[in-house]
Amino acid sequence: MTELAKYKMYINGEWVESSDGGYFTSYNPATGEPWCQVAKGTSEDVERAVQVAHQAFENSEWTSMTYSQRGKLLHRLGDLIAENYEKLADYETLDNGKLIREMRGQLQYIPEFYYYYAGLANKIHGDTLPIDKKDMFVFTSREPLGVVAAITPWNSPLYLTTLKLAPALAAGNTIVIKPSEVTSASLLELMPLIEQAGFPPGVVNVVTGFGDPVGNALTSHPLIRKIAFTGGTESARHVVHNSAKHFSQLSLELGGKSPNIVFEDANIESASMGIIAGIFGASGQSCVAGSRAFLHKSIYNEVVDRIVTRTSNIIIGDPMSPTTEMGPLATESQLKRMEHYVELGKGQGANLIYGGKRPAHLKKGWYFEPTIFEHTNAEIRIAQEEIFGPVLTIIPFENEEEVISLANNTNYGLAAGIWTNNLARAHQISKAVRAGIVWVNTYRSISPIASIGGSHWSGYGREGGVESIHEYTQNKVVWMNTSTEPMADPFIMR
Repeated sequence: MTELAKYKMYINGEWVESSDGGYFTSYNPATGEPWCQVAKGTSEDVERAVQVAHQAFENSEWTSMTYSQRGKLLHRLGDLIAENYEKLADYETLDNGKLIREMRGQLQYIPEFYYYYAGLANKIHGDTLPIDKKDMFVFTSREPLGVVAAITPWNSPLYLTTLKLAPALAAGNTIVIKPSEVTSASLLELMPLIEQAGFPPGVVNVVTGFGDPVGNALTSHPLIRKIAFTGGTESARHVVHNSAKHFSQLSLELGGKSPNIVFEDANIESASMGIIAGIFGASGQSCVAGSRAFLHKSIYNEVVDRIVTRTSNIIIGDPMSPTTEMGPLATESQLKRMEHYVELGKGQGANLIYGGKRPAHLKKGWYFEPTIFEHTNAEIRIAQEEIFGPVLTIIPFENEEEVISLANNTNYGLAAGIWTNNLARAHQISKAVRAGIVWVNTYRSISPIASIGGSHWSGYGREGGVESIHEYTQNKVVWMNTSTEPMADPFIMR
C-alpha cells in the first residue's frame, strides 16, 4: 500500500507537527479513498501561532517595511502562483473534487487579486479634515489592526483564502489561517511560495485541524484583532459568540439561497445556460449558487425544456478529466445531505423532474446527479434552506411585483441573477432584490475590483475591492494645535 503524503502545519516560517503529534486523514472525493494526512492542531498550536504572529506585528522587519515594499512582496507572490498554478490546481481537485479545468482557470486568475492589492498597498491613506477651528490642523490615517484570523471553507480554498490574505497583508497585518479540515493541502502547498516571495517568518501562519479545538481557540483568542470567516451559518454563530469575548472585529461571508429571475423578454438560450452555470457549476457547492429559478409563465415551459435537455447531457465523472462537466461532492456527508433534501422535496409536494440520486455508472466517490424540482410553493424547505449542492428549484411567476416578493422571501441576501433585455427593468429589479451581488444577463462573474458579500444570514462585511482594505485597517484621527497661545479655561471643551 502506498504511504500517504503527510502535511505538517506552518508556523513562524517552519513546518511543525501538532503539539500532541496527531494527524487526521483527508479523502479524495472522486474515489472516497484516503490520499493524505494532515497535522491535527490543538489549542496549544493556536496559542503558538497567534503569539508568533503578534511578535511579527509588534517588533519585526514586517512592520518596518514601507507599504510599497509590502506591495512588491504581494506582486511577487502573484507571479509565483501564476508559475505554479497547475500544481496548485491539482491539489485543489484532489482535495475537494472540483473540476481540474475550473481549478486551473481559477488558479490562473487568482494572481490578479494579489496584483490588485499589491497596487493598493501604497494607496492606503487618510485625509485632512476642514475642521471648524482655525488653530487646529486635523488629519486621519488608516493603520493595520494587528493579528488577523482567517477561517476558510472547503469549496474554493485558495480563492477564498486569497480574498482574506491579500488585503490583510496589503494593509500590514499578520495572519493565522485555519483551513477547512476537509481541504488543507492546497493552502499548505502555497506556503513555500509565501517563503519564496520574501514574507518574513511569522507574518503568515497555518494551523490545521477541526473547529473544536482549533477554530474555537483561534476565534476566542485575546490577541486576535479581526476574524474573517467564510462558511455556514451555524458555524458563524459560534464565531460571533467567540469574537464577542474580546471584541474582535468580524466579517462574515456565509451562505445564500440566490434567485435567478428570467423575464419574458430575456435571451432564452443565455438565461437557460446561466441557470445551469449558477447551480450545477462547481456541483452547486458555491455560496452564490443560483438554487432558485423564477421563470415568467409565458416562457416557463420553453426554459424548463431547455434546462432539462442540457442537464441530461452533463458529463459526470472524474474531475481530473478535461471533458468532465460535473465532479463529485466534497464529502460523504454532503452526498447524504443531497439525498435527505431530495426526500424532503418529494415529501412536501415538489415535482422531481430530473436527477435526485447517485449516478449509476459511478461506483466509487461521492457523486450526485444534477437535480431539478418544480413547484409553486415558495415556503417548502428546499426553496428556503441552503442545500449547497446541485439541487435546483423552479417556480413560475406572473409579474414583477410577485417575483420581487418571491425572490426576497428568504433569510439570505447574497446574490441574484436577472435575465432581461429591458434596461429600465434591469435597474429596477436589481435595486429591489435584496442581495449584495446582482448579475444581469450573466452569473458567477468575479473580479478583484468588485467586492462580494451579503446581508442577514449571508453575513456582513465585504471581501474584494477597495472596501476590503478598510475591513483590515482602523481609522486614526490626529489633532494638532497650531496656535502659540496658551490653553484657556481647562474646564471647557474646545
